[in-house]
Amino acid sequence: MIARRVVVALGLGQLISWGATYYLIGGFGEQIGADLGWSRDIVYGGFAVALLVMGLMSPLVGRLVDRRGGRDVMVAGAIVNAVGCTGLAGAHEVGTYFAAWIVLGLGMRLTLYDAAFAALARIGGPDARRAMSGITLLGGLAATVFWPLGHILSENFGWRIALLVYAGFALLTIPLSLMTPNRRYAGPSSSDATAPRKPLASNPRQVVVGGGLYAVTTTGANFLNAGMSAHMIAVLTGLGLTATVAVWIATLRGIGQSAARLCEVLFGGRMDPVVLNLLACLVMPLSFIAGLFSGTSKEMGIAFALLYGACNGILTITRGTLPLILFDHRSYGTIVGRLIVPSFILPAAAPLIYAMVIDRVGNAGALYLSIGLALMTLLAAIMLKLLFPRPS
Repeated sequence: MIARRVVVALGLGQLISWGATYYLIGGFGEQIGADLGWSRDIVYGGFAVALLVMGLMSPLVGRLVDRRGGRDVMVAGAIVNAVGCTGLAGAHEVGTYFAAWIVLGLGMRLTLYDAAFAALARIGGPDARRAMSGITLLGGLAATVFWPLGHILSENFGWRIALLVYAGFALLTIPLSLMTPNRRYAGPSSSDATAPRKPLASNPRQVVVGGGLYAVTTTGANFLNAGMSAHMIAVLTGLGLTATVAVWIATLRGIGQSAARLCEVLFGGRMDPVVLNLLACLVMPLSFIAGLFSGTSKEMGIAFALLYGACNGILTITRGTLPLILFDHRSYGTIVGRLIVPSFILPAAAPLIYAMVIDRVGNAGALYLSIGLALMTLLAAIMLKLLFPRPS
C-alpha cells in the first residue's frame, strides 16, 4: 500500500512540473515569437526538440528508475528543469533557445508522469494503479493553473521574468520528490488472500503485439497532446474567439482532465484498464468535432475543451496502468521506457506539423488532422480490447 502523503506529494510535483515545462510553450509561444521576431517554426521547433530528447532518453531513464528508484531521478530532473527555464528566460539567439529546450527535454523525462508511474510501479507493484490515478488528479490541473498564471505574469512583467518564476517553481518540487520512498515492491502481504494475476501478455508474441498496440495508442494520444498543448489557445483564437476567452476556455481542459480522473478514482477501480482506454478513445474524435464549431458557439468550445481534457486525462492513467496488467511489473520501468520512445519522438514533430497546417490550411485544418489521429488511436484501442480480453 502506497501512503497517501506520497501520492499527494507526487501529485503536487506533477502539477508544478507539467505547468512549468510542458505547458509553457502554449502560454508563451506567441509572445516569444512576436518579441524575438521568430517564425512559428522556430518557436515551436524548440518544444519539438525537447520532445525528441525525451524519446531518446526514455529507455535510460526507465532503467534508472528500476535500479535506483524514482526519488533521485525526479530530484535531479527538478534541477534540470530549473536550469532549462532559466536558459529560456535568457535566450536571445536561436542556438541558446534550442539549447535550453534540449535541457528541458531531459528534465521533463526525469520528472513527468512516466517517471512518476515507474517510481510507483517499483514501490507498489501491481497494486500501484490507484496511486497512479491519484497523482494525475492534481497533475491534470497544470494547464488550468499555469496558463492563467503565466498570462498574468507575462502581461505584468514580461515572459522572461515569468520563466524565471517558473524556474523557482521547478525547484519547489524537490522536497515533494524527497517524500517518495526508494523501496522495492516485495509482494502481497501474508494477509492478502488474492492470488497474483499473470500478465495478459504471457508469451513473447503477445508481448510484441500488446506492446505494439500500446505504443500506437500512447503515440497517438501524445501527438494530439503535444499539438493541443502548443496550439490550443491559438486555434481557438483563430476560429474567432478573443484571446481572453480562448485562454479561459482552454483552461477548462484541465478541469475536464481532473474531473475524469476523479471519476476513475471513485468508480473505476474495478474497471478493466483496456475497456477504460477504449472508452476514452471512443469519445476523443467527438471532442475535436465539437471544436470545429467553437468559433461560432462558445458552448461548443467549452464542450471541446472539457471532452478532450477528459479523454486525455483517462488516457494518461491508462498509459500507466495498462502495462501493469499487460506485462511483468518487475521490469515496468525498462519495458515502458522502451515502448514509449515513439510516443515522444513522433510527437516531437507535432508542434511543427500543427503550425504548418494552421499557416497553410487554417485552424479548422488542425482540428481535422486531430480527428484523423484520434480515429487511428481508436482503432488500436479496439484491437487491444479484442486481442487481450480480461479473464473473469
